[in-house]
Amino acid sequence: MTELKLSIDKDVIDEYQGPVPKHIGVIMDGNGRWARERGMMRIRGHHAGAKTVRTIVESCRYLGCQALTLYAFSAQNWGRPEDEVKGLMSLFDLYIKKERKTILDNGIQLRVIGKRARLGPKLIKAIEGLEEVSRHNSDMVLQVAVSYGGREEILRAAKEIARLAKEEDLDLDDINEEMFSSKMYSPDLPDPELIIRTSGEFRVSNFLTWQSAYSEFYVSDLYWPDFNEQEFVKGLNSFGGRERRFGKTGEQVKNEVSS
Repeated sequence: MTELKLSIDKDVIDEYQGPVPKHIGVIMDGNGRWARERGMMRIRGHHAGAKTVRTIVESCRYLGCQALTLYAFSAQNWGRPEDEVKGLMSLFDLYIKKERKTILDNGIQLRVIGKRARLGPKLIKAIEGLEEVSRHNSDMVLQVAVSYGGREEILRAAKEIARLAKEEDLDLDDINEEMFSSKMYSPDLPDPELIIRTSGEFRVSNFLTWQSAYSEFYVSDLYWPDFNEQEFVKGLNSFGGRERRFGKTGEQVKNEVSS
């Protein structure tokens, strides 16, 4: 276990005494509105949100989460104004360089999922460089979804299975949930147990569509730049107080726990 080098308020995180989700997903929403309400350009909100990213990454690492997936830029976000898209790509490149030391010092493995071909050669090179140097880190996986869509990921998996069926005469009975899951971007990660969305929006927005079938959700009214350790603990407390039944009755779950 890597010795932690963190800047978060650990006393706040220690207030949570419940079960720690193995995998947390976060839909980081509200950067643009945060900036607009303060008379700023939208990109300023994204820069402010980058500071929150470090807070939540460090909080998850401190708690011992296996994986954290951040929804940074969707496949549909390419339709945003050109100057905002360029600003976001530049910010992502800056984040990779600025947070490199924090990621490596804390035993974090970086993964980027999505259609990265559109990101440009400079950014792709930066991503691949940090993925490579951090790939043996095993204390936590930081997975960043960029140019990503849940439907697109499912379609990608379906095409791969169709290719296998055509080339290897795949039996239909071999196509099951386990096989389909194996064709996702990170089949080795557990499905997210908790998904947090900020800015008070109650939408999945094409995020981990396959993997979130049984995820618990916590919606915060705070914009992403205002999301902090205290609000994160509120989300954890919400998760810790729920009974996860996976289609079974509460009585069945209690009997399984007690047996």
